Amino acid sequence: MQGDKPRRPYRVIADQILDLVADNGLAPGDRLPAERDLAERFGVSRPSLREALIALEVEGRLEIRMGSGIYVGACPRAGAIEGESPFEVLQARAIVESAIAEEAARRCDPKAVAAMDRILSRMAEATGDPARSLDLDGAFHIAVAMGTGNGLLADMTADIYRLRLSPFFSRLAAHFEGPGTWRLALAEHGAIRDAIAAGDTGAAREAMRHHLTESQRRFCGAFAADAA
Repeated sequence: MQGDKPRRPYRVIADQILDLVADNGLAPGDRLPAERDLAERFGVSRPSLREALIALEVEGRLEIRMGSGIYVGACPRAGAIEGESPFEVLQARAIVESAIAEEAARRCDPKAVAAMDRILSRMAEATGDPARSLDLDGAFHIAVAMGTGNGLLADMTADIYRLRLSPFFSRLAAHFEGPGTWRLALAEHGAIRDAIAAGDTGAAREAMRHHLTESQRRFCGAFAADAA
């Protein structure tokens, strides 16, 4: 039953952060301890803490200033973020899409490879356009799934990719994505495409896993110098 589902770890941590703010009488504009210190205080991983901070930022309860730190927000909004965990989404994609890339390499469909080539060409021209880069990123992953010849896998890939478009995930991405990260993603996509075109199932699986693992790592950059 829905009511029996355990609370997501980031939501529990978010409540602990709010308790810290209240217990210390912090007011809007006051700075919180560094991200590293918060993770140690609560005994949690950096990705889980990162998700809690982003959820509270979307809710207006915190303000994250890149290169400066984490501050109490001035405009809290009603309602709490309860969506899918961005890092869980990326972990799930790494598991599922690695197998999909392997199967696409096994079939080695020239039409699917040609579709990937067209998308990568457009992506190379769009690294400075975040919205277009995001659209093309999704299109590439769906094209890989289409290479399996299984429409259900393509639909599943599209469905799980749409989770990346949530306000929660979008706010996380806004802090860390830019032309440089899109160029890295483009190179990783190229490695996936090459492995599929070569029919190298093992390389295709590992290239996709590497790409999505690196995506997680890129979202773990520090908000401020003292949060490293």
